[in-house]
Amino acid sequence: MKKNFDIAVFHGDGIGPEIMAPTLAILDRMAKASDSYGLTFTDAPAGAAHYVETGEALPVASMDRARNADAILLSAMGLPDVRYADGTEISPQIDLRKALTLFAGVRPVRVKAGQRTPLNMPAGREIDFVLIRESTEGLFHTQGCGEMTENEARETLLITRDISEKLFKFAFGLAKQRKAAGRGPGRVTCVDKANVFRAFAFFRAMFDAEAAQHPDLQADHAYVDATALWMIQKPWDFDVMVTENMFGDILSDLGAGLMGGLGLAPSADIGLDHAVFQPCHGSAPDIAGRGLANPHAMILSAAMMLDWLGVKHDNAAMVADGTRLREAVEDVVARGTALTRDLGGTVGTARAADAVLDALFVA
Repeated sequence: MKKNFDIAVFHGDGIGPEIMAPTLAILDRMAKASDSYGLTFTDAPAGAAHYVETGEALPVASMDRARNADAILLSAMGLPDVRYADGTEISPQIDLRKALTLFAGVRPVRVKAGQRTPLNMPAGREIDFVLIRESTEGLFHTQGCGEMTENEARETLLITRDISEKLFKFAFGLAKQRKAAGRGPGRVTCVDKANVFRAFAFFRAMFDAEAAQHPDLQADHAYVDATALWMIQKPWDFDVMVTENMFGDILSDLGAGLMGGLGLAPSADIGLDHAVFQPCHGSAPDIAGRGLANPHAMILSAAMMLDWLGVKHDNAAMVADGTRLREAVEDVVARGTALTRDLGGTVGTARAADAVLDALFVA
């Protein structure tokens, strides 16, 4: 029986609506071609432009739509010249993370053999790992509420047992899924700075406790500075990495750099009941309305959404379509015939998205 899923859609700011439109068109076509699932898209107004118009960055009605949806698809959000009165950015995506307790920030890094990358990749090598960033606390805990005097400024790093135990359970569960799918050896690396900070020794101890529950998987540790080095020297050695919020924020951009840029960097913020899927890049208002934006990170985020919904609801067809969509984008990028400017090509948003559709339904 065909099951329908309600998707809350945040169209975003700047180039956000331009990359969301083709993504929804691709998802709609895939769903209509499926006998196993359908998708209904419900708009949820929010963002910097909405704040300018209404004085609200994330209306209660939009939050309710997100809370009641089966999944949340969110495009690039925020504008550099639009700020709250205290000078902080308009970031509804962070508000959603906190309100829905989306503790696991999932950042996949994938480079196929032959794909262009800033690295000097050995022949035949591929990169395929996932960085999991805790997304609700860490050094972001006091965001916008730090203490500041004329001579000092302080922010508080928070690591709790409640969130960390959920985070590590998620990380080992993902490693198990990847191992079963043949995408990794079943290895989880805790990235921290436990040699300096008591908070990270606490973090690592909880990781080790969860690791003991998974004798079928590998578990190890790495300091964050060494990890940054190894991500350049031997990124193919990683499988699943899990780390604190700020460390993950920095390392995820490094991971995007390995792929060639943020235009290929999808993400998800996942909790026990809800999940948001969005590209890692910003709203790029300088090219908004010109049809130049790279839609691939948005489309790859949608592929992650299909996979998550499929796993959660035991819908094999959705998992398979998530894989098909991811591989279609990867094939388009690897072929190099329909690349946007940020990847060294000349095509615009529509042509790049059409190439993905062709890979899905024509090739």
